[in-house]
Amino acid sequence: MRYVVAVAETRNFTRAAERCFVVQSSLSHRIAGLERELGVKLFARSSRRVEPTPAGVAFVAAARECLAAADRAAADAAAATGVVRGRLAVGVIVTTAAVDVPELLQRYRARHPAVRVALRSGRSDELAAAVGSGELDIAFLGVPESEPPSGVESVVLARDEHVLVVPAGHRLAGVARVTLPEIAEETFVDFVSGTPARAQSDQAFAAAGLVRDVAYEAGVVELITRLVARGLGIALLPSAFIRPRAADDPELALVPVVGGPRRIEYLVWSRFNPSPATRAMLGVLGVGAPSTVRSPIGRVNLPKGDEIA
Repeated sequence: MRYVVAVAETRNFTRAAERCFVVQSSLSHRIAGLERELGVKLFARSSRRVEPTPAGVAFVAAARECLAAADRAAADAAAATGVVRGRLAVGVIVTTAAVDVPELLQRYRARHPAVRVALRSGRSDELAAAVGSGELDIAFLGVPESEPPSGVESVVLARDEHVLVVPAGHRLAGVARVTLPEIAEETFVDFVSGTPARAQSDQAFAAAGLVRDVAYEAGVVELITRLVARGLGIALLPSAFIRPRAADDPELALVPVVGGPRRIEYLVWSRFNPSPATRAMLGVLGVGAPSTVRSPIGRVNLPKGDEIA
């Protein structure tokens, strides 16, 4: 089953053999034997292409579940002896600020060196869905106040307000504060429409009855700030994330916003039987106490009712 999954994911017998640490002839022989046993072809092959057949697609889906169950069984057995093993899949948004993720993973590895950690970045909604489906074990999200994650266990890590990011020579650079009506006529640079990161600003302007012009959309903060620095627009970004970065960038200026967008950073994990590796990570973060959660940046007090959503 591992061989079949490897071929399905790499679409190449040579790369699949390398991933599985076997010679290609052995991998091909084992898959051919499995196909004879099942009486179906799992892969359509040519000299240039390898693709799963409909039967192969069905087999791979079930094989992944079986392999995950086997890995979980081995991890549970090891955990019974006090050793945490297995795999931990972590999702993180690019603007995470409540937790120093590299430092967290360093501490986790020091405590649980037998766990293989896989890190994946993405949108908050996609990462939350991946946790709910079991594709990821935990994730760090940032979402509008009005859209808490659903279908997963969650804990609030931080609440934050956006600040206005403008070029250093902009007319608003250096002012004490601005309001949304004062900047609504400006040209904006923002995240891609439809994403949780974009929704934070869209909802704030909609609530104020304002319409703005978003001329440039980008999926990464670095591109957003570079566009702003070149005078192509202004942006609204989470203050806890952008302040440390803008402090070392003379081309950017930050301005507080009255009544601006707000977001909440969450830690989420599957509510269905979390693995030993997941429980170990929750332990490193200090999740479990009814009113507080420890994070690598210190102690975060949680308002009543927000401890476990």
